[in-house]
Amino acid sequence: MPQMSETVLAPELEGGQWIQHGPVSLKALRDKAVVLVDFWDYTCINCIRTLPYVVAWNKRYADSGLVIVGAHAPEFSFAREGSQVAQAAARFGLEYPLVLDNEYAIWRAYSNRFWPAKYLIDAKGRIRYCHFGEGEYQETEVAIQGLIRELNPGASLPPPMAPVRDSDRPGAVCYRVTPEVYLGYARGQLGNPGGVVGDRAHDYRDIGPHVEGMSYLAGRWRIEQESVRSEGPDAAISLRYTAKDVNLVMAPAAGASVRVEIALEGAQRAGDDVKFDGKRGYITVDRPRMYSIVANESVVSGGLTIRAEAAGLAAYAFTFISCVVS
Repeated sequence: MPQMSETVLAPELEGGQWIQHGPVSLKALRDKAVVLVDFWDYTCINCIRTLPYVVAWNKRYADSGLVIVGAHAPEFSFAREGSQVAQAAARFGLEYPLVLDNEYAIWRAYSNRFWPAKYLIDAKGRIRYCHFGEGEYQETEVAIQGLIRELNPGASLPPPMAPVRDSDRPGAVCYRVTPEVYLGYARGQLGNPGGVVGDRAHDYRDIGPHVEGMSYLAGRWRIEQESVRSEGPDAAISLRYTAKDVNLVMAPAAGASVRVEIALEGAQRAGDDVKFDGKRGYITVDRPRMYSIVANESVVSGGLTIRAEAAGLAAYAFTFISCVVS
Protein backbone atom coordinates (compact mmCIF):
# COMPACT_ATOMS: atom_id res chain seq x y z
CA MET A 1 0.00 0.00 0.00
CA PRO A 2 1.17 3.60 -0.47
CA GLN A 3 2.65 5.79 2.20
CA MET A 4 -0.06 7.12 4.52
CA SER A 5 -0.82 10.60 5.77
CA GLU A 6 1.66 11.86 8.36
CA THR A 7 -1.22 13.10 10.53
CA VAL A 8 -2.56 9.67 11.59
CA LEU A 9 -1.44 9.03 15.16
CA ALA A 10 -1.03 5.39 16.11
CA PRO A 11 -3.17 4.16 19.03
CA GLU A 12 -1.32 2.84 22.05
CA LEU A 13 -0.96 -0.91 22.31
CA GLU A 14 -3.33 -1.33 25.22
CA GLY A 15 -5.88 -3.94 26.27
CA GLY A 16 -3.87 -7.09 25.57
CA GLN A 17 -1.72 -9.47 27.59
CA TRP A 18 2.02 -9.28 26.96
CA ILE A 19 3.68 -12.67 26.79
CA GLN A 20 7.12 -11.70 25.52
CA HIS A 21 9.34 -8.62 25.99
CA GLY A 22 6.55 -6.21 26.88
CA PRO A 23 4.77 -4.03 27.47
CA VAL A 24 5.71 -1.63 24.68
CA SER A 25 4.68 2.01 25.01
CA LEU A 26 4.55 4.02 21.79
CA LYS A 27 4.70 7.24 23.80
CA ALA A 28 7.89 6.11 25.53
CA LEU A 29 9.44 5.32 22.15
CA ARG A 30 8.82 8.78 20.67
CA ASP A 31 11.99 10.16 19.07
CA LYS A 32 13.74 6.87 19.92
CA ALA A 33 12.39 4.18 17.61
CA VAL A 34 10.37 3.21 14.57
CA VAL A 35 7.66 0.63 15.37
CA LEU A 36 6.18 -2.10 13.16
CA VAL A 37 2.93 -3.59 14.49
CA ASP A 38 2.20 -6.98 12.92
CA PHE A 39 -1.29 -8.43 13.43
CA TRP A 40 -1.07 -12.21 13.07
CA ASP A 41 -2.53 -15.54 14.10
CA TYR A 42 -0.40 -18.65 14.48
CA THR A 43 -2.84 -20.83 12.51
CA CYS A 44 -3.11 -18.41 9.57
CA ILE A 45 -1.17 -19.63 6.51
CA ASN A 46 -0.79 -16.10 5.08
CA CYS A 47 0.60 -14.89 8.42
CA ILE A 48 2.98 -17.84 8.64
CA ARG A 49 4.33 -17.12 5.16
CA THR A 50 5.18 -13.52 6.09
CA LEU A 51 6.98 -14.41 9.34
CA PRO A 52 10.42 -15.19 7.80
CA TYR A 53 10.53 -11.61 6.57
CA VAL A 54 9.42 -10.13 9.89
CA VAL A 55 12.03 -12.23 11.73
CA ALA A 56 14.72 -11.06 9.30
CA TRP A 57 13.73 -7.39 9.63
CA ASN A 58 13.99 -7.68 13.40
CA LYS A 59 17.52 -9.04 13.12
CA ARG A 60 18.53 -6.49 10.47
CA TYR A 61 17.16 -3.31 12.03
CA ALA A 62 16.67 -3.75 15.79
CA ASP A 63 20.05 -2.13 16.42
CA SER A 64 19.12 0.74 14.07
CA GLY A 65 15.97 1.71 15.96
CA LEU A 66 13.23 -0.67 14.75
CA VAL A 67 10.89 -2.20 17.34
CA ILE A 68 8.56 -4.93 16.06
CA VAL A 69 5.44 -5.87 18.01
CA GLY A 70 3.48 -8.99 17.13
CA ALA A 71 -0.18 -8.48 18.05
CA HIS A 72 -1.70 -11.97 18.10
CA ALA A 73 -5.44 -11.75 17.33
CA PRO A 74 -6.96 -15.26 17.46
CA GLU A 75 -9.07 -16.47 14.56
CA PHE A 76 -10.25 -19.50 16.55
CA SER A 77 -11.02 -19.77 20.27
CA PHE A 78 -8.21 -22.25 21.05
CA ALA A 79 -5.67 -19.69 19.76
CA ARG A 80 -6.44 -17.50 22.79
CA GLU A 81 -4.26 -19.80 24.92
CA GLY A 82 -0.96 -18.07 25.64
CA SER A 83 1.05 -21.26 25.92
CA GLN A 84 0.05 -22.30 22.41
CA VAL A 85 1.04 -18.90 21.02
CA ALA A 86 4.35 -19.03 22.92
CA GLN A 87 5.11 -22.47 21.47
CA ALA A 88 4.32 -21.22 17.98
CA ALA A 89 6.50 -18.14 18.51
CA ALA A 90 9.43 -20.36 19.49
CA ARG A 91 8.80 -22.61 16.49
CA PHE A 92 8.81 -19.64 14.12
CA GLY A 93 11.78 -17.92 15.80
CA LEU A 94 9.93 -14.79 16.94
CA GLU A 95 12.20 -12.90 19.33
CA TYR A 96 10.42 -9.52 19.41
CA PRO A 97 7.65 -8.35 21.80
CA LEU A 98 4.36 -10.26 21.57
CA VAL A 99 0.96 -9.31 22.93
CA LEU A 100 -2.17 -11.48 23.06
CA ASP A 101 -5.00 -9.38 21.65
CA ASN A 102 -7.66 -11.90 22.69
CA GLU A 103 -10.40 -9.30 23.10
CA TYR A 104 -9.43 -7.51 19.87
CA ALA A 105 -8.82 -4.25 21.75
CA ILE A 106 -5.73 -3.34 19.72
CA TRP A 107 -7.29 -4.71 16.53
CA ARG A 108 -10.30 -2.40 16.97
CA ALA A 109 -8.15 0.57 17.93
CA TYR A 110 -6.36 0.24 14.58
CA SER A 111 -9.65 -0.45 12.73
CA ASN A 112 -7.94 -3.55 11.40
CA ARG A 113 -9.75 -6.14 9.29
CA PHE A 114 -7.06 -8.49 8.00
CA TRP A 115 -4.62 -11.28 8.86
CA PRO A 116 -1.79 -10.47 8.47
CA ALA A 117 -1.64 -6.67 8.65
CA LYS A 118 1.42 -4.49 9.18
CA TYR A 119 1.37 -0.89 10.42
CA LEU A 120 4.61 1.12 10.33
CA ILE A 121 4.85 3.95 12.86
CA ASP A 122 7.44 6.72 12.69
CA ALA A 123 9.43 8.19 15.57
CA LYS A 124 6.73 10.84 16.09
CA GLY A 125 4.09 8.17 16.69
CA ARG A 126 2.38 8.54 13.29
CA ILE A 127 1.21 5.66 11.08
CA ARG A 128 3.08 6.19 7.82
CA TYR A 129 2.63 2.92 5.94
CA CYS A 130 0.52 -0.22 6.09
CA HIS A 131 0.26 -3.47 4.18
CA PHE A 132 -2.35 -6.22 4.29
CA GLY A 133 -1.75 -9.85 3.36
CA GLU A 134 1.31 -11.36 1.77
CA GLY A 135 3.72 -9.80 -0.73
CA GLU A 136 5.39 -6.42 -1.28
CA TYR A 137 8.20 -7.42 1.07
CA GLN A 138 10.83 -5.19 -0.52
CA GLU A 139 8.41 -2.24 -0.56
CA THR A 140 7.75 -2.73 3.14
CA GLU A 141 11.46 -3.01 3.91
CA VAL A 142 12.18 0.16 1.94
CA ALA A 143 9.49 1.93 3.99
CA ILE A 144 11.14 0.67 7.20
CA GLN A 145 14.51 1.98 6.02
CA GLY A 146 13.02 5.35 5.11
CA LEU A 147 11.63 5.91 8.61
CA ILE A 148 14.88 4.71 10.23
CA ARG A 149 16.79 7.30 8.15
CA GLU A 150 14.36 9.99 9.30
CA LEU A 151 15.19 8.98 12.88
CA ASN A 152 18.93 8.65 12.20
CA PRO A 153 20.05 10.17 8.88
CA GLY A 154 23.50 8.65 9.26
CA ALA A 155 22.26 5.08 9.69
CA SER A 156 24.16 2.51 7.67
CA LEU A 157 21.56 0.09 6.29
CA PRO A 158 21.87 -3.00 4.08
CA PRO A 159 20.16 -3.33 0.70
CA PRO A 160 16.68 -4.85 0.94
CA MET A 161 16.81 -8.60 1.42
CA ALA A 162 16.31 -11.07 -1.42
CA PRO A 163 13.06 -13.07 -1.52
CA VAL A 164 13.13 -16.06 0.81
CA ARG A 165 10.97 -18.16 -1.56
CA ASP A 166 11.09 -18.48 -5.33
CA SER A 167 7.33 -17.85 -5.41
CA ASP A 168 7.99 -14.37 -3.96
CA ARG A 169 10.27 -13.40 -6.86
CA PRO A 170 9.17 -11.30 -9.84
CA GLY A 171 7.67 -13.55 -12.48
CA ALA A 172 5.93 -15.89 -10.05
CA VAL A 173 2.30 -16.50 -10.95
CA CYS A 174 -0.57 -16.54 -8.46
CA TYR A 175 -3.65 -18.39 -9.71
CA ARG A 176 -7.26 -18.18 -8.67
CA VAL A 177 -7.68 -21.08 -6.25
CA THR A 178 -10.36 -22.45 -3.94
CA PRO A 179 -11.24 -19.89 -1.23
CA GLU A 180 -10.74 -20.82 2.42
CA VAL A 181 -13.19 -23.52 3.49
CA TYR A 182 -14.48 -23.18 7.06
CA LEU A 183 -16.00 -26.23 8.71
CA GLY A 184 -18.07 -24.87 11.62
CA TYR A 185 -21.65 -23.76 11.06
CA ALA A 186 -20.89 -20.07 11.67
CA ARG A 187 -18.95 -19.68 8.41
CA GLY A 188 -18.92 -23.12 6.80
CA GLN A 189 -20.99 -24.61 4.00
CA LEU A 190 -21.67 -28.33 4.23
CA GLY A 191 -22.25 -30.24 0.99
CA ASN A 192 -24.20 -33.17 2.50
CA PRO A 193 -27.81 -33.19 1.26
CA GLY A 194 -29.22 -33.28 4.78
CA GLY A 195 -27.41 -30.13 5.82
CA VAL A 196 -26.14 -29.23 9.26
CA VAL A 197 -27.33 -30.67 12.55
CA GLY A 198 -25.78 -28.19 14.96
CA ASP A 199 -24.23 -28.77 18.37
CA ARG A 200 -25.05 -32.44 18.76
CA ALA A 201 -23.64 -35.72 17.49
CA HIS A 202 -25.13 -36.87 14.21
CA ASP A 203 -24.40 -39.63 11.68
CA TYR A 204 -23.64 -38.09 8.27
CA ARG A 205 -23.71 -39.87 4.90
CA ASP A 206 -21.57 -38.76 2.00
CA ILE A 207 -23.35 -39.95 -1.15
CA GLY A 208 -21.42 -37.76 -3.65
CA PRO A 209 -20.71 -36.30 -6.11
CA HIS A 210 -18.58 -33.49 -4.65
CA VAL A 211 -18.65 -29.81 -5.59
CA GLU A 212 -15.35 -27.93 -5.32
CA GLY A 213 -15.00 -25.74 -2.23
CA MET A 214 -17.56 -27.53 -0.07
CA SER A 215 -16.88 -30.05 2.70
CA TYR A 216 -18.60 -33.43 2.91
CA LEU A 217 -18.87 -35.44 6.14
CA ALA A 218 -19.18 -39.18 6.59
CA GLY A 219 -19.60 -40.91 9.93
CA ARG A 220 -20.45 -39.49 13.32
CA TRP A 221 -19.63 -35.78 13.77
CA ARG A 222 -20.66 -32.90 15.98
CA ILE A 223 -20.81 -29.62 14.05
CA GLU A 224 -20.04 -26.67 16.30
CA GLN A 225 -19.77 -22.94 15.66
CA GLU A 226 -16.07 -22.98 14.70
CA SER A 227 -15.37 -26.61 13.90
CA VAL A 228 -16.53 -30.14 13.25
CA ARG A 229 -15.62 -32.68 15.94
CA SER A 230 -15.38 -36.45 15.40
CA GLU A 231 -17.65 -38.40 17.74
CA GLY A 232 -16.43 -41.87 16.79
CA PRO A 233 -13.85 -43.78 14.74
CA ASP A 234 -13.65 -43.55 10.95
CA ALA A 235 -15.30 -40.15 10.77
CA ALA A 236 -14.28 -38.61 7.43
CA ILE A 237 -14.19 -35.25 5.65
CA SER A 238 -13.88 -35.08 1.87
CA LEU A 239 -13.06 -32.05 -0.26
CA ARG A 240 -12.44 -31.14 -3.89
CA TYR A 241 -10.16 -28.17 -4.49
CA THR A 242 -7.94 -26.24 -6.89
CA ALA A 243 -4.64 -25.11 -5.36
CA LYS A 244 -0.93 -25.73 -5.05
CA ASP A 245 -0.90 -26.50 -1.31
CA VAL A 246 -3.67 -27.52 1.05
CA ASN A 247 -3.54 -26.98 4.81
CA LEU A 248 -6.02 -27.81 7.55
CA VAL A 249 -6.31 -26.32 11.03
CA MET A 250 -6.91 -29.21 13.45
CA ALA A 251 -6.84 -29.85 17.18
CA PRO A 252 -7.04 -32.98 19.38
CA ALA A 253 -9.02 -33.35 22.55
CA ALA A 254 -7.27 -31.74 25.53
CA GLY A 255 -4.27 -33.77 26.66
CA ALA A 256 -4.64 -36.31 23.86
CA SER A 257 -3.60 -36.94 20.28
CA VAL A 258 -5.46 -38.50 17.38
CA ARG A 259 -4.19 -40.11 14.20
CA VAL A 260 -5.78 -38.93 10.98
CA GLU A 261 -5.53 -40.97 7.79
CA ILE A 262 -4.91 -38.90 4.64
CA ALA A 263 -6.11 -40.16 1.23
CA LEU A 264 -5.20 -38.07 -1.83
CA GLU A 265 -6.74 -38.54 -5.27
CA GLY A 266 -4.38 -38.95 -8.21
CA ALA A 267 -0.75 -37.83 -8.37
CA GLN A 268 -0.81 -35.27 -5.59
CA ARG A 269 2.20 -34.76 -3.34
CA ALA A 270 1.68 -35.17 0.39
CA GLY A 271 2.39 -32.20 2.64
CA ASP A 272 5.15 -31.84 5.22
CA ASP A 273 3.04 -33.12 8.11
CA VAL A 274 2.01 -36.35 6.37
CA LYS A 275 3.91 -39.50 7.42
CA PHE A 276 3.56 -42.94 5.88
CA ASP A 277 2.84 -46.41 7.24
CA GLY A 278 3.52 -48.42 4.11
CA LYS A 279 1.41 -46.69 1.47
CA ARG A 280 -1.03 -45.21 3.98
CA GLY A 281 -0.53 -41.54 4.71
CA TYR A 282 -1.41 -40.16 8.12
CA ILE A 283 -0.97 -37.14 10.38
CA THR A 284 -0.69 -37.33 14.16
CA VAL A 285 -2.64 -34.35 15.49
CA ASP A 286 -1.04 -33.66 18.85
CA ARG A 287 -1.64 -29.94 19.31
CA PRO A 288 -3.96 -27.26 17.90
CA ARG A 289 -2.29 -25.77 14.79
CA MET A 290 -2.29 -25.69 11.02
CA TYR A 291 -1.19 -28.97 9.37
CA SER A 292 0.23 -29.33 5.84
CA ILE A 293 -1.75 -31.95 3.91
CA VAL A 294 -0.84 -31.34 0.26
CA ALA A 295 2.26 -29.67 -1.23
CA ASN A 296 2.14 -29.89 -5.02
CA GLU A 297 4.69 -28.51 -7.47
CA SER A 298 1.99 -26.52 -9.26
CA VAL A 299 -1.68 -25.60 -9.01
CA VAL A 300 -3.88 -28.63 -9.67
CA SER A 301 -7.49 -29.69 -9.28
CA GLY A 302 -7.67 -32.55 -6.85
CA GLY A 303 -9.54 -34.24 -4.08
CA LEU A 304 -8.76 -35.54 -0.63
CA THR A 305 -10.31 -37.34 2.30
CA ILE A 306 -9.20 -37.20 5.92
CA ARG A 307 -10.39 -39.90 8.31
CA ALA A 308 -10.11 -39.63 12.09
CA GLU A 309 -9.21 -42.97 13.64
CA ALA A 310 -10.86 -42.01 16.96
CA ALA A 311 -13.21 -39.52 18.52
CA GLY A 312 -11.93 -36.12 19.58
CA LEU A 313 -10.56 -34.58 16.38
CA ALA A 314 -11.63 -30.98 15.79
CA ALA A 315 -11.18 -29.61 12.25
CA TYR A 316 -11.59 -25.88 11.68
CA ALA A 317 -10.66 -24.66 8.19
CA PHE A 318 -8.92 -25.66 4.97
CA THR A 319 -6.58 -23.05 3.47
CA PHE A 320 -4.93 -23.03 0.06
CA ILE A 321 -1.78 -21.64 -1.61
CA SER A 322 -1.93 -20.21 -5.13
CA CYS A 323 1.53 -18.90 -6.11
CA VAL A 324 4.01 -20.91 -8.18
CA VAL A 325 7.26 -20.20 -10.02
CA SER A 326 6.56 -19.63 -13.69
